[in-house]
Amino acid sequence: MKATILRRALGAFCFAAATTAAFAQGPLPAKPLRIVVGYPAGQTVDIIARNYAAALTKELGQPVYVDNRAGANGSLGAQEVKKSAPDGSTLLLGTLGQMAINPTLYKKLPYDTLKDFAPVSMVSMGPLLLVANPSFPPNDVKELVAYAKARPGKIDFGSGGNGITAHLAMEMFQAQAGIQLNHIPYKGSPAALNDLMGGQVSLMFDAVPAALPHVKSGKLKALAISGLKRNPQLPSLATVDEQGLKGFDVNSWVGFLAPAGTPQATVDALNAAIHRAAASPALVEATRAIGSEVQVDTPAHFAAFLQTEVRKWGQAVTDGRVQID
Repeated sequence: MKATILRRALGAFCFAAATTAAFAQGPLPAKPLRIVVGYPAGQTVDIIARNYAAALTKELGQPVYVDNRAGANGSLGAQEVKKSAPDGSTLLLGTLGQMAINPTLYKKLPYDTLKDFAPVSMVSMGPLLLVANPSFPPNDVKELVAYAKARPGKIDFGSGGNGITAHLAMEMFQAQAGIQLNHIPYKGSPAALNDLMGGQVSLMFDAVPAALPHVKSGKLKALAISGLKRNPQLPSLATVDEQGLKGFDVNSWVGFLAPAGTPQATVDALNAAIHRAAASPALVEATRAIGSEVQVDTPAHFAAFLQTEVRKWGQAVTDGRVQID
């Protein structure tokens, strides 16, 4: 009798051990998932990361937390993920600037976007708003292009700093329109917006949530949306593409990447979990509240998108003759 009980107990122990081992060796590790953000808490990418951390915790049934590694325009966070174990326990929530602009903007970047990471999924995308001081004569893209061509190099535009998305979006705009504007960089978007409202500069691109309140208050006027689709918060405002600069499509985006070498089965399991999390109405609404739309895709599609974005924004950096050592 005792021998029978012992054999059953031993069998149960072996089954439990085998089950635990199989789980540990499965697509996702049996430990908390860390989302690294290369920027300070409170910024847009951090808010998105925390929204996904909450949703993924429910989907995976294990803790998911955000680890802010701010510094060097996102480079510290990217480095942290690059050197992490490729086992699915660490993800980078990468940004457009971090992954597509930095490779050309910095001469010595300690990571390679296309070699050091395994793309998992895009998660959100949002356009910029082209805004101007109310006293600036042009009221749309066509008028702006004509006005600028008659005054080459005499119209000032602001941005939150050299090499940021809003600055390079205007470099793309100038190149496609065949105009020459004068860039005035500021230490952050709020300072640029203040001077735009004060008339020290004439126009700028900025994120919709930052600029829209000033448009609604009448302190700024909106000329166009930078993406190919109209923004639901400004449905009557035409896109740059609709107004004549065909194919102009600039959007800020963020997406999840794992360290290079992460097994494909693990990448696919993470992608599936992210898709399930992205279907949450609460997450969709929270993403819209910060001026973006949920947009998830496959690892292969995100990888191809990254290649296109690195080329596209690299050209903008080159055209704008922007370089940061």
